[in-house]
Amino acid sequence: MSATVLAPSPLSDPAVENVIALMRTTRMPHARAVVADVLATAKAQRWDPTEVVRVLLEAEATGRNASMLATRRKRAGFPTGKTFDVWDEALSTLPAATTSFLRTLEWVRRRENLIACGPSGTGKTLLLEALGQQAIDQGMSVSWLSMEDLGALVRRHRIDDSVNKAITRATNVDLICIDDIGLLPVSADAAEGFYRVVEASYEKRALAISSNIHPSGFDELMPKTIATATVDRLLHHAHLCQTSGESVRLMQAQNGKGTRPMN
Repeated sequence: MSATVLAPSPLSDPAVENVIALMRTTRMPHARAVVADVLATAKAQRWDPTEVVRVLLEAEATGRNASMLATRRKRAGFPTGKTFDVWDEALSTLPAATTSFLRTLEWVRRRENLIACGPSGTGKTLLLEALGQQAIDQGMSVSWLSMEDLGALVRRHRIDDSVNKAITRATNVDLICIDDIGLLPVSADAAEGFYRVVEASYEKRALAISSNIHPSGFDELMPKTIATATVDRLLHHAHLCQTSGESVRLMQAQNGKGTRPMN
């Protein structure tokens, strides 16, 4: 009985091992993960050499893009990770044409602002987050902040007089989102931080905010001088979207749709 001769594993081929080593040196992790299988398939199917190069470079480009998007999402600091996949047009009080325009992100490219104001639970935060997620999908950078974040930033950097530098870093993105203005009392530090972000972003970055009150009422949240200067810059190049109606969360809870059945 003759012994069965096993074909060598692609990874045991010195040439393949050399390619893998070179890919490790040149930092091509995504191509390196598939190179053995690609070369084995190419050999069996007699691929043209250019096809081998194309497939490997495509794998690396696809992997790097996915990694870049994941990094940008993590840096953005989104609260839930929700996208327009869960957006229900029937539950939104915004005109469909308005939502469609916002989703083009043309206003972000023009460095304009978005102000979504209205009662709690009417989809403002979901709108901002879904738009931010879409911006990242289109290669943009996003930062998600709250008024509490801004207050903490000012306090932390006032000690060494580096507030301006900290604000510059925080606004060095394509789209800045500030959520839930007016939901909680606004401290003096938060009011200062908000003004500084608006001023630093004016005609340089797109800014999207959600608020329980109209910007005209911001002087109820912060000193009138700061509120006036902030709103003046905020509204100059802004799209104002007002939501209305009852809380979607409350309606879903009352209809038994707020939880999943227990198994």
